[in-house]
Amino acid sequence: MTRRELDAAGIDDPRLRSDYLRCRALNARHGRTYFLATRLLPPARRPAVHALYGFARWADDIVDDLAGTARPADREAALTRLDTALRDGLAAGRAGEEPVVRAVADTARRYAIDPAHFTDFMASMRSDLQVTDYADLPALRRYMHGSAEVIGLQMLPVLGHVVPREEAEPHAAALGVAFQMTNFLRDVGEDLDRGRIYLPADLLAAHRADRALLRWSRATGRPDRRITAVLREFAHLTRCVYREALPGIPMLDPVARPCIRTASVLYGGILTAVERDGWSVLHRRSAVPTAVRACVALDGLVRVGAARARAAGTRRRGHVAVREAA
Repeated sequence: MTRRELDAAGIDDPRLRSDYLRCRALNARHGRTYFLATRLLPPARRPAVHALYGFARWADDIVDDLAGTARPADREAALTRLDTALRDGLAAGRAGEEPVVRAVADTARRYAIDPAHFTDFMASMRSDLQVTDYADLPALRRYMHGSAEVIGLQMLPVLGHVVPREEAEPHAAALGVAFQMTNFLRDVGEDLDRGRIYLPADLLAAHRADRALLRWSRATGRPDRRITAVLREFAHLTRCVYREALPGIPMLDPVARPCIRTASVLYGGILTAVERDGWSVLHRRSAVPTAVRACVALDGLVRVGAARARAAGTRRRGHVAVREAA
């Protein structure tokens, strides 16, 4: 199956094929929901999505997974090396020895992805080394421009669109934000362990909560109604962003719509899971039940089949029209 994807995408160089496979493995291992949705794309477009995810994951791992084993200066140096390799790869095709950088640089060239999106992404990754909380939602949104909005913007040329790009971009950016806000809600406890709070400080204060209260709840395993109120409101804000993103799905290439619809439903389902679990994100990680994931995936497969049948019918009608005109 992976060979078919690479062949369909026209990726022939052996080393580059290996680079893309590395990214695919990262997606399969760390991005279960994202990977499942990606399976609904036409094979030719999947490697590019894996490359974008793999690079984002690699940078995120430098910031997060090394946080307990490396000094801040070491993580800063690792990000600088990654950024330098990426800039070289985007500008001159010299992506160095890192497989995920070679793959993402190749994807950026194939799909003419704006290099500024990667610059903004790396800026947000650097801020995670120093910034540990956000005063309000506008401050958090400025961070999420680089960490989430640009991911949606990078994806847009890969997915394809049937409206002018500038019309589809705000919705693509909003979906990236909705996904990240969902992750923030699900991972409150894990982020707190890393010293970071993505729940805006003014939202916490409005419900008489703060970092100390979150730490107390995390340490004792005891819930608190003030924290629950914060989480409820943040979930409501997240659902509002999903509604901003929703009109963008019909703007995509029809064969890409089932993928993004499935990802949106599954990620939105995490919010439902958090509520179902009693807003206990400081004490456990909520997940969409396997049966629900299977039903959503099946619906996506049905939509894929219908979209591809319509596309094939359109191509056949086009061929007939050409023959008749001739």
